[in-house]
Amino acid sequence: MLSVLGIKVSVRSWLVPVLMLISVAVNAAPNGQLLYETNCASCHGGNGKGGVGVPISLPSFLHSVPDTYLEKTIRYGRPGRVMPPFKYLSDAQIKAIVGHLRNFAPGKYPESLHALVKGDIKRGKKLFGQHCASCHGVNGEGGKGTGVTFSRPRELPIIAPSISNPGFLLAATDHMIKSTLMNGRQGTPMQSFLKMGLTEKDIDDLVSYVRSFENVKAKKKFTEESAIMVFDSPNDLKTTVENLKNAAGAENFRIIRVQDLEEGLVKKGAESGREVVIYFCNFQTLNEVLGVDPRVGLFLPCRVTVVEREGKVQVMAINPRYLSAMYNNDELDKFCDQMFEIYTNIIEEATL
Repeated sequence: MLSVLGIKVSVRSWLVPVLMLISVAVNAAPNGQLLYETNCASCHGGNGKGGVGVPISLPSFLHSVPDTYLEKTIRYGRPGRVMPPFKYLSDAQIKAIVGHLRNFAPGKYPESLHALVKGDIKRGKKLFGQHCASCHGVNGEGGKGTGVTFSRPRELPIIAPSISNPGFLLAATDHMIKSTLMNGRQGTPMQSFLKMGLTEKDIDDLVSYVRSFENVKAKKKFTEESAIMVFDSPNDLKTTVENLKNAAGAENFRIIRVQDLEEGLVKKGAESGREVVIYFCNFQTLNEVLGVDPRVGLFLPCRVTVVEREGKVQVMAINPRYLSAMYNNDELDKFCDQMFEIYTNIIEEATL
């Protein structure tokens, strides 16, 4: 017996229900909706209609892919794209997310079929150049950017994905790729190749060529770059900030604002004054880059932080070259390289 607030309670009668509740909680099926909202909605939207990530609630998509494709996509992601691998989720949690996705478009969907497609790779390459490269890229790298960009017409909600991506090739079976080519995807620019006049033999050749991308080694980008650019300044903090503003102006960048790093994080007036952030932007460049990939919000508008510690002043900025390794977008790489040079010129000019 156990005394609780003067009331004698049987340990057995009190403990058993608690243990039962714990057991139910531990063994309860994962909540697919909650897992989706936590891990997926920020990119794909709460209703699956897309955003930075591609729309995944299209009936023509969900009715044409098996569960295994969705499960592997969640597990392995798309290396080099915005879709990360969700290695920390259990198999049960991933299945629960897939179950929630199915609620977006209830209906029949194919079982996981692994039948191999045999075709002529060389002929498939020629057909790919004629019918696929204009959307999916010459090397299957996908359309510009990812998901829905600011310039993308809403009646065409999806940019052609990268079909040479190792994550896609790991998740998609030959049968699924062939089915997509034969039937198209309603609600997207992807049309039925049969209706376009191609034969099933042509499609087999295309599938074989797409599968051959598995043998192409991924290009490594700036893997040795540091994440942060750091420069020492021989001047005091105030002088360094003024020099940075002048140097940015000389590069045709407009100063947006200068603020204490702690502003809004501590009580007003309690900021240390030893950490200052300068925001500046060239709006023409910003608009051009946003049209390529909306993820440039990670480093645009430009932000440079000036920090004073024990009499030493340093200037820091995120390294665009380091970020470019995330994008898998050759056109955006050029902007990342350009922004690296601009950051370097501005900061070096300000810290001479």
